[in-house]
Amino acid sequence: VQGDVGSGKTVVAAAAAWCAAESGYQAALMAPTEILAEQHARSLGALLEPLSVRVVLLTGGMKTAQARQSRELLAQGMAQVAVGTHALLTEGTQFQRLGLVIADEQHRFGVAQRAALSDKGDSPHVLVMSATPIPRTLAPILYGDLDVSVIDELPPGRQPVQTYLVSERLRVRLNGFIRRQVEENHQVYIVCPAVEQGETDDLKAAETWAETLQAAVFPDLRVALLHGKMRPADKEDVMRRFAAGEVDILVATTVIEVGVDVPNATVMIVEDADRFGLSQLHQLRGRVGRGEKPAQVFLVSASKQDVALERLRAMETCDDGFELARIDLSLRREGDILGNRQSGASVLKLVNVVRDGGLIEAAHADARELLENDPDLDAPDHAALGREVRLLLGATRAGEGG
Repeated sequence: VQGDVGSGKTVVAAAAAWCAAESGYQAALMAPTEILAEQHARSLGALLEPLSVRVVLLTGGMKTAQARQSRELLAQGMAQVAVGTHALLTEGTQFQRLGLVIADEQHRFGVAQRAALSDKGDSPHVLVMSATPIPRTLAPILYGDLDVSVIDELPPGRQPVQTYLVSERLRVRLNGFIRRQVEENHQVYIVCPAVEQGETDDLKAAETWAETLQAAVFPDLRVALLHGKMRPADKEDVMRRFAAGEVDILVATTVIEVGVDVPNATVMIVEDADRFGLSQLHQLRGRVGRGEKPAQVFLVSASKQDVALERLRAMETCDDGFELARIDLSLRREGDILGNRQSGASVLKLVNVVRDGGLIEAAHADARELLENDPDLDAPDHAALGREVRLLLGATRAGEGG
């Protein structure tokens, strides 16, 4: 299931989990980060527990006693839904009757990880969800083994998000705008591309920028730091304080890209915005405008490159994630969307996904028909193809550690 930021994928997951529970099965939802897993557990719990479906959380950062209790409830069948991180894959996590596996932000997980969770049940149904928009021509390459559904609408009531490309020259005005927003009791995200100074050339680093803002720019405001290298308990504490309104400005890396829901946050500043892909910027933009107030995103860039500026200007005029993914694909090739690199040469040797979209879809249809008629590729005419597929699958599994 592909759906833009805020389109309602969590409700789809909840409905699927409810169907599994009503049929006497359990469901497991695997999320890539503890912050996102905890939020999903709260959301699914609020939706499902009034319907007598018990939801438990299981993450690596939980206290031993809490984790043990969650595992016991799952093994005994007393909990119908498990929400967690990679902790769901551990040997000690067992299900009484696992019938549905859900992977959120599926591009963060390898095929082997999804398969490891599926192996804890007897051929469970699999639902994978992604808010990273994939152009239709690229979907058969990424999701060739899956049926693809698209949620192409946003729920009513979502506030518009105005996006502006600004230069470093406007920094003083930008800081003044941030202060006015905080004075109006709103909160602000500031997203940096690096954690530590020097980590990646001269990019703004979250750690040093948070210190600078607190000491020299906003000494009277409450500035907090969040990045992926922090301990899980520390990350959880920062997000709890930000969600509770105890932090005015959250300086973060892309750890907030998915799942973070703070309706009172109305402004986002993205530093060195040209270093992010459009799909990633669109994901980040989805963190604001989740409440009743209009929201603004400011993309700060010192780049002089025409292609980089063209990409960022697209963010000013387009709020359709799928259209932005298509633009990114045409400007930067599929490296950004496939997640292998930020830009540059294609990982595909013989096909251009922009030019050859029709050919990709036709090949996908032919492959489906062939596998329906000869699933094991045993026919004499398919011997060479079967040999190549088995070699490819062996190399893929070895590369994933599986």
